[in-house]
Amino acid sequence: MTVFYVAIGGFIGAISRFSIGQFLKLNMTDFPFPTFFVNAIGSFFLGFIIGLASPIGVTLFVGVGFLGSFTTYSTFMVENMKLLLENKWKSMILYTTCSYVCGIVLAFGGLMLGIFLSK
Repeated sequence: MTVFYVAIGGFIGAISRFSIGQFLKLNMTDFPFPTFFVNAIGSFFLGFIIGLASPIGVTLFVGVGFLGSFTTYSTFMVENMKLLLENKWKSMILYTTCSYVCGIVLAFGGLMLGIFLSK
């Protein structure tokens, strides 16, 4: 049953990520906003799920399945390498810094909110 939770969550997460990426695709800037957005939102919600101390089925479905396929570390890295190869240093530094700082802050915020609501 655990594989089923992860598989269904992963399917929904991948489709959601693709849909949001298509909707947010902005070609007027070097900043890869769609990936930044899904990774930031995913960081918050994974922190939230962990903070709630959700049942294992919810954690597998939402945390591992949905958010695991919704967020994307590999795309983040490839986009950084593309910016580097195109000599777009400012965009690469901004993207990397914003991704890490926002990811940590949002994961912490989600975790604290989840802990607060679970009491």
